[in-house]
Amino acid sequence: MGIKKLVGVIALASMISGTPAMAAENTAEEIIPMVNDGTRIVINLASRGLYLLEKGVKTALYPIACGKPSTKTPVGYYKISEKTVNPIWVDPHDSSNVVYSGEDNPLGYRWIGLKGYYGIHGTNNPASIGTYASLGCIRMFEADVEALYDKVAVGTPVDVFYNRVVVEKSPEDTVVYYIYPDAYGIQPLNVEQVNEWLRGYGVQCFESDADIAEKINASDGQPTYIAKSYNLILNGQTIDWKAVEQDGIFYLPVLQMADALGQPIYYERETSIVRTGYGMASVNTFKNVLYINADDVEVLFHIRGGKQDNISMKYDSY
Repeated sequence: MGIKKLVGVIALASMISGTPAMAAENTAEEIIPMVNDGTRIVINLASRGLYLLEKGVKTALYPIACGKPSTKTPVGYYKISEKTVNPIWVDPHDSSNVVYSGEDNPLGYRWIGLKGYYGIHGTNNPASIGTYASLGCIRMFEADVEALYDKVAVGTPVDVFYNRVVVEKSPEDTVVYYIYPDAYGIQPLNVEQVNEWLRGYGVQCFESDADIAEKINASDGQPTYIAKSYNLILNGQTIDWKAVEQDGIFYLPVLQMADALGQPIYYERETSIVRTGYGMASVNTFKNVLYINADDVEVLFHIRGGKQDNISMKYDSY
């Protein structure tokens, strides 16, 4: 493709999308390398948040504006295709309206291209951040996009998805979840679906179905802190169920432990007592799952151990 023809194609793209007019060498035919240093951008359109991961660790969270419901930001897996300082904006409705770098430029001072006419950029309308306002691009506060720009390279992976339920661990290792509104109208939720998300962290029994239903109804994106969870290791084997710490008490799933240890166990429903050949203990029931206090595990199963670190509790028979 000749340079003259290429520039014409670029101008046409700018007219259609309102994206910056790029230098001639930034072509769609260019092979984009993949960056393998563990840096990655993750964007959740439902939460309107952009995460930066460096060496696989989340190091920053930035608020964003994304596509309006009528011009949704496309989800998918991308790579940064280009980076531009002081991009030029061409009005998608009037190609004669060209805005060069400055305070009136809708793209701000940084452009991080993803695919076709879509990209991550600054904005001269900071009030739009946190809303659905664009033609499909990702807007950021200027200071944020400039910080991001300096930390990513062409080829950096970018994951864009729409997920109303977010479950993660807080800096204090407490499992916390959020439910965001369905602005795009594409992801209805029910209680069982949210339970499945919580099950991945082992805390599904510690949030009532009524509370989950109320949170779905609110869909306000506010955090709900549940409990801390730990991998449960018995005689060197990690079982499927987690140990859970809530309000300073450690709870262990007693029937699942008995099964993993190969020990018969008997449950007296009327008295909320479980018995083994070694002893007995009181149980707590959370969503029909029986848990014992970790203080009772030795007398009940003849095992010793406890919390090893922030991710595991370990017990061994003696």
